[in-house]
Amino acid sequence: MAAARAKPSADPAFIFAALADPTRRELLNDLAASGPMNGSALASSYSVSRQAIAKHLAVLLEAGIVGAERHGNEVRYGIVAGSLEAATTWLERVGGQWDRRLVALQKRIDRS
Repeated sequence: MAAARAKPSADPAFIFAALADPTRRELLNDLAASGPMNGSALASSYSVSRQAIAKHLAVLLEAGIVGAERHGNEVRYGIVAGSLEAATTWLERVGGQWDRRLVALQKRIDRS
């Protein structure tokens, strides 16, 4: 999909901020399950206005998580491949640090 944003954000803070909202996470789930969709189709399964969905999609676009492609009068949104990579890398690094600390703590407890 040709994204409105050229590449995903390298800063995980933008990704985490975008994913902090449960509606945006649900939009991503919908896009992952169905593939690219237009805003009206996405909005049809939510109890919020189409304008609210458009604002959520704008946040996801700005974070580089979704891209937008125009097809005639319709704009279709889809997940940008690799868009969560910066956040995943950060989580793996932090998780690895905690794993090492917990292993060291367990060894210390076992020696006691």
